[in-house]
Amino acid sequence: MRLMSPPVGLAALTDIDLVGQVARVLTQAVVSGQLAPGAKVVEAGIARELGISRAPVREAARLLEQQGLLVSHPRRGFFVRKLETADIDEIYDLRICVECHAAVLASKNLTPANRDALRRQIDVLHETADLEDHARQVEEDYKFHRMIVEIAGSKRLLKVFDDLSSEMRMVIGLIGRLYDDPHRIAQTHDVLLEVLDQGHADIITARFDYHIASAWREVGKLVREIPASTNGAAT
Repeated sequence: MRLMSPPVGLAALTDIDLVGQVARVLTQAVVSGQLAPGAKVVEAGIARELGISRAPVREAARLLEQQGLLVSHPRRGFFVRKLETADIDEIYDLRICVECHAAVLASKNLTPANRDALRRQIDVLHETADLEDHARQVEEDYKFHRMIVEIAGSKRLLKVFDDLSSEMRMVIGLIGRLYDDPHRIAQTHDVLLEVLDQGHADIITARFDYHIASAWREVGKLVREIPASTNGAAT
């Protein structure tokens, strides 16, 4: 008798845009650690848990493979990607390029309305710092940075950021905790809004470079502390 795979803990879906919904659910499962690095994505089990057929699960897995969250092996299926230190270095290096450019563009498009929206999002970061909910803090952090890229007004830049953000959230999920005190993380975003307001391209670039490079340095330290059996290359 064939044993059924244990449930991951996923919610049932509606009939609209199944592939997109499955992709979002699987992404959340990966970045939250429900599906750990190296874990097999059992299509039949996930389809059963979500109350759908296997086809949209397979299509969503292919989509996430393109985004770098999953890897596929012939006749074995899809597995959650394992990140090496070199991968993380590449992710953060590209993030600096994308966000520094986006921030300069966003400063030119800053209006009272979108500035207030950024301010409110920083307030949310300060509020969630007291909740001891690291996953929520990470999501609110990325919302702030994504808003900046949205304000920059480049659809292609936003797509690159979205592809990167899945991998970056996966890194945070891998280490299982924030790289710094959540209150300090929230405070660093106050400075980012200040330089956007001032509108000096060189200062904006320097400040965003420093902000992301600091996170890169601290996250890198934490990843290097993870045992090789947990953080190896994909098999």
